[in-house]
Amino acid sequence: MSALGTSLIALAVILGGAFGGTLLRSVLPERQLADDTKDAVRPGTGLIGTISALVLGLLIASANNSFDAENSHVQHMAADFILLDQLLAQYGSEATPAREKLRQVVDPLVDLIWRDGQSYTANRSPIEATQAGQDTVATILQLSPQTAVERTLKDRAIQTAADLAQTRFLLFEQTGRRLPLPFLVVLIFWLAMIFASIGMFARPNPTLIAALIVCAVSASGAIFLVLELSNPFTGVMQISSAPLRNALAPLSPPFLGSAS
Repeated sequence: MSALGTSLIALAVILGGAFGGTLLRSVLPERQLADDTKDAVRPGTGLIGTISALVLGLLIASANNSFDAENSHVQHMAADFILLDQLLAQYGSEATPAREKLRQVVDPLVDLIWRDGQSYTANRSPIEATQAGQDTVATILQLSPQTAVERTLKDRAIQTAADLAQTRFLLFEQTGRRLPLPFLVVLIFWLAMIFASIGMFARPNPTLIAALIVCAVSASGAIFLVLELSNPFTGVMQISSAPLRNALAPLSPPFLGSAS
């Protein structure tokens, strides 16, 4: 289920707890809502509220750190593509086929990364390199350097290609980390109980109802943020693929002509 759908369900459950508490107030005898009962219940709801606030804060911070890390990996891959292309350009016309194949790697790789991020399953198959990527690496390995400079450029190109593969592996391992469903259910239950206690011990009035709705929307919004940041390749806050897609400009016709 999407982050928006889950957060809307959370909002409905939290508001259900609040209005359930209001309904419970109307059927309970007045003596059961006395001050001593409120004094006994408040510490418990305060404890749950504190735990919920800490958990939400930690979840948002953790999800944001994970989002930033994966965004950094994407930018690192874009930089590595540019570096690899520059190394091959410095090597000379012999590396032109490798540069052409490198441009055929980007779009399939981007589609693979974003597809993995959107269709995560617990039993997904191991990562597989694209055919274009394998052809590019093979073409680089077939280069025959004649000078020390060319040997250095080839070695650096191989190392950069290896760094690209390693970054791709890191993205694969980090993509698809979901908030465990039991954890999410317990968190929503805590929030519903807090709102139920508010509705049970406070006399209903328009101001109280408006405040409960605003607070419930805020709590479900926090859950929405956690879920969105935990899925960086889908949803309204997904990482842009533009840095990768625009990393390599097309080879100019004069350059291509000089290789013939």
